Amino acid sequence: RLVESGGGLVEPGGSLRLSCAASGLTFSAFNMKWFRQAPGKEREFVAQISNTGRNSDYADSAKGRFTIVRDSSRAMVYLQMNNLQPEDTAVYYCSAGMSWNHLANDYWGQGTQVTVSS
Repeated sequence: RLVESGGGLVEPGGSLRLSCAASGLTFSAFNMKWFRQAPGKEREFVAQISNTGRNSDYADSAKGRFTIVRDSSRAMVYLQMNNLQPEDTAVYYCSAGMSWNHLANDYWGQGTQVTVSS
């Protein structure tokens, strides 16, 4: 099970940190990922971090603004989002996958809403 938290309303240029708590799975075996889905759009990849935490990968829209980290001792993964813009408004989902392939995910969370607006 994956449970996201930390979403909310923020002004343009602001920051949020999303959290994802994992339970019921061998956390250290999974690559952890963040996706988002804006209204009327398909779900898109945002960032991922390898099961060891040594490697990470970002969508072009996230590079330089978002940072993904994991705390394996707590089975948590975080997405630090800085300089948020209105186009970042979406429901953000956490996922876990044995594969590094963005499309291969074994578990999904329920999502947390991020709204960027003045």
